[in-house]
Amino acid sequence: MYQYDQYDQQLVEERVAQFRDQVRRRVAGELTEEEFLPLRLQNGLYYQRHAYMLRVAVPYGMLASKQLRMLAHIARTYDRGYGHFTTRQNIQFNWMDLERVPDALADLASVQMHAIQTSGNCVRNTTTDQFAGVAPDEYVDPRPLAEILRQWSTFHPEFAFLPRKFKIAFSAAETDRAVVQMHDIGIYAYRNDAGQLRLRIMAGGGLGRTPILGSIIKEDLPWEHMLTYVEAAIRVYNRYGRRDNKYKARIKILVKAIGPEKFAEETEAEWQHSKDGPGTITQAEFDRVAAFFQPPAYDKLPDTDAGFEKHLLEEKAFAQWVRRNVRGHKVPGYASVTLSTKPGISSPPGDATDKQMEQVADWADKYGFGELRVAHEQNLILPDVKKRDLYALWQEARAAGFATANIGLLTDIIACPGGDFCSLANAKSIPIALAIQQRFDDLDFVHDLGDLSLNISGCINACGHHHVGNIGVLGVDKDGEEWYQVTLGGAQGNDSAIGKVIGPSFKAEEMPDVVSRVIDVFVENRVDGETFIETFKRIGLAPFKERVYADKASKAEATA
Repeated sequence: MYQYDQYDQQLVEERVAQFRDQVRRRVAGELTEEEFLPLRLQNGLYYQRHAYMLRVAVPYGMLASKQLRMLAHIARTYDRGYGHFTTRQNIQFNWMDLERVPDALADLASVQMHAIQTSGNCVRNTTTDQFAGVAPDEYVDPRPLAEILRQWSTFHPEFAFLPRKFKIAFSAAETDRAVVQMHDIGIYAYRNDAGQLRLRIMAGGGLGRTPILGSIIKEDLPWEHMLTYVEAAIRVYNRYGRRDNKYKARIKILVKAIGPEKFAEETEAEWQHSKDGPGTITQAEFDRVAAFFQPPAYDKLPDTDAGFEKHLLEEKAFAQWVRRNVRGHKVPGYASVTLSTKPGISSPPGDATDKQMEQVADWADKYGFGELRVAHEQNLILPDVKKRDLYALWQEARAAGFATANIGLLTDIIACPGGDFCSLANAKSIPIALAIQQRFDDLDFVHDLGDLSLNISGCINACGHHHVGNIGVLGVDKDGEEWYQVTLGGAQGNDSAIGKVIGPSFKAEEMPDVVSRVIDVFVENRVDGETFIETFKRIGLAPFKERVYADKASKAEATA
């Protein structure tokens, strides 16, 4: 993985010193909260419902084991013993003491980490496929280009004060696991018929108040022009994006207003000023960065292992875990493992304790090459595990509460921190997630349902990506009370889709029953092992809506 040079390290350390002085001035009353606000946001520090929240950047979701141990140290020393992994592949700490934040940032800097540009109207953390570099279906390892994007966007002077926040996602596999269509700019790398690396550029995606899937603005961009073309697109947005209304300031609103064709035309015209200029990526520069992402020293192993196969046959729980949490690898004899942070009612989705983080770091060293990943679904990935070690890893992960065999299933719920922490939230997310997980605690039944995503957001900002969940739940405020709106039919990946609102919202205590009714309709109408989204596409919204509200009316009549 990428290692800081002296300039990277100096930059981060100087930012820590600068923020330390800004905090001192705020505590001393030399800065008002209004003056301090943009300064703290530049360092990923929010003030939420109860305390400050620090969001730490995890570039393209990639961590070294020593970095995860440092995150465990931050959780234990400066927070309340846990952290929350996000849908942007970052981590958040929800109980930070302002005066101690500079010390936490200094500790992070010691392992080449920071919180720069995890907030504010700037280019945020670039995200990518959690299986980048090891996925059998990828056309190219996207991490070198993602790192080049990170270096280019960090402290970019022209894009420090955009109309609104700006998010870029990068995918380079047959299956899009980075949800590129729902980002401000999505980059999809592929190889053309001649074997040349090309980039498909999408713009104008985003969720939130107005969910929109991105549109293709450039189909076959040579990779060398990635920076100059993306820069041209952001310049167009910076010039024409609205600044008078923050709810209409995202690039998706601009692209929708003028149309994708016009936006592409404007970008193309702007690009002519920088095309083939200094921002063009040379082969030498690509090779320099790519050298940090060379494959580790894999052993030459047979693709199968007798001990592994024996455990599969003899232990149902292990086989179940392998089926859902273990993925193929491009190197024979290896696999990638997803550690679920969704054990059910014992822990909120995405949370990990300091002890758990240290255990995962130990496994990364013991069973891999000291590396791990954060997934968009808020889980953790060990990318390089020998098949012969899977059973031993499973036993340790199960003892640590990290081996729930539910990846991609109903109880692998994505959820933001919601109203328990976030001052923007209209309603709580965590209790709803836990109630649904408790209702569906029969893992065999959940496995029988197959692939099915359920995403929960506590407000319209959609940090839980509810719009692209097969079942989406959005917290809304009704006269000071917490209610929940349900959408169905959302999807991410190659066939991304925005879910459709099923009807009027529900009270918190109704939500497990609502989800149960939706599942009942699915099970009754399912044909030949269809997934939920396949059944939904075939029968439409109406049967689900009819069942949910008919049952609700019957229940209300019975209790009247």
